Amino acid sequence: MKVVVDAMGGDFAPREVVKGAVAAVKEYGTKVILVGDEQQVRRELESCGASTVKNIEIVHAEQQVEMDDSPTQILRSKRNSSIHTGLRLVKQGEGAAFFSAGNTGAVMACAKMILKTLPGIDRPAIAAVMPTIKGTTVMCDVGANVDCKVENYIQFAIMASAYSSIVMEKESPTVGLMSVGEEDVKGSDITKAVFKFLQELGNSDVINFHGNVEGKDLFRGTSDVVVVDGFSGNVALKVSESAGWYVSQMLKDEIRSSFLSKIGAIFMIPALKRIKKKADHSEYGGAPLLGVNGVCIIGHGSANSTAVKYSVKMAHDLAEKRLNDLIEQKIVESLEVLKVDKDDSFWNNIVEKFKRKTI
Repeated sequence: MKVVVDAMGGDFAPREVVKGAVAAVKEYGTKVILVGDEQQVRRELESCGASTVKNIEIVHAEQQVEMDDSPTQILRSKRNSSIHTGLRLVKQGEGAAFFSAGNTGAVMACAKMILKTLPGIDRPAIAAVMPTIKGTTVMCDVGANVDCKVENYIQFAIMASAYSSIVMEKESPTVGLMSVGEEDVKGSDITKAVFKFLQELGNSDVINFHGNVEGKDLFRGTSDVVVVDGFSGNVALKVSESAGWYVSQMLKDEIRSSFLSKIGAIFMIPALKRIKKKADHSEYGGAPLLGVNGVCIIGHGSANSTAVKYSVKMAHDLAEKRLNDLIEQKIVESLEVLKVDKDDSFWNNIVEKFKRKTI
């Protein structure tokens, strides 16, 4: 089972990407296909002493996607890029999963075009693992879909629940719907409609629906999964990253403020290192693009070798544990519970069904 890695994607590619891929091969025994400019990739393999390491293949890609390229431009004029080439390898069965820390919009657009979506899935969504006081929480969507319909939220809940059951090793992870209050009467018209359907799926044990959650619940670990539209999810993710940086800077400033603070910090070093490890996004790897017909992991643009290593392992594990099979199974169960015609395109009659129930 091979993981296809976009060697040219990211702010520090190809060096950090190649180093991370090599680390994954050495530590986990993962088989990797590095896609990119062959000359540059071989040079980086030699620089980290891995030119003769087994389980590493190189596939040449003559074009490279820049971070400021538009998805439309990439789809039209860069069909031989490392992203296109890598995804085609997965489509053809040469690789089991794909990872890129490159242009997020390009990866999403190319993945949807090349891999297509799973049956019953309208829009793929990005799921992010967030640290909480109880462990971790999966938030979905965090940026792929700005404007969402009722059926999109439902699909996010099903996909993120399946993903969470694998990464958290929980048979029935709890699912919460992000809203402005815990009561089911709170929220927008769309979230109130979504609540009814998720409650129905929860009553039928398709998912373990917890109910509404608020922004304050995110780091409390109130639910294992938080379902949210891509606009709000992306804002929450970026605010969380900013808050972590702010707290880190405050700690540094306070420690440097006096001699006694510096002395006290010496005794706090082990605890501070553990906190840093829990809050470091590189320790969680990339974020999966759920809903495409193949495992696709998107990394942070600033991903270092550690983040790449964990992302490659995540890609391998999700493919090995057959994430997409689990998602498809849950989709079928949900269609039966909600009595939706499987031939309908992307659950078009779900909204009408809700309207009939509430009249």
